[in-house]
Amino acid sequence: MDKIIIKGVRFYGWCGVSEEERKLGGRYSVDVEMACDLTLPGRSDDLADTIDYSEVYKLVREIGEKESFHLIEALAGRMAGAILEHFPVEEVVLRVKKLTPPMAGLFDYVGVEIRRTKGKPSEF
Repeated sequence: MDKIIIKGVRFYGWCGVSEEERKLGGRYSVDVEMACDLTLPGRSDDLADTIDYSEVYKLVREIGEKESFHLIEALAGRMAGAILEHFPVEEVVLRVKKLTPPMAGLFDYVGVEIRRTKGKPSEF
């Protein structure tokens, strides 16, 4: 299956177990991979025949900036569900990276990767 990839969607969001963490917020980065058939847009060279990735970007950022979650697993699930609902993709893989988690140590980020497929039940 073909893929459309958006890497490194960055935003400041409110996701965390503690109330203080959800109040202060933090920096996040999201990678999106959408499995879809790109044969037609490859031939037609017409935006109407494909997924407008600027619209996917807006949706991911809007969810990240305007909604609050306790877990990044829930944030990732909400984003994946919204993408499957609004765009003609068969499967979506999301990597949500919390760039500033409240824990001691030296690391780049903590994160989750989820895969959701159209037509398979999942909670979001």
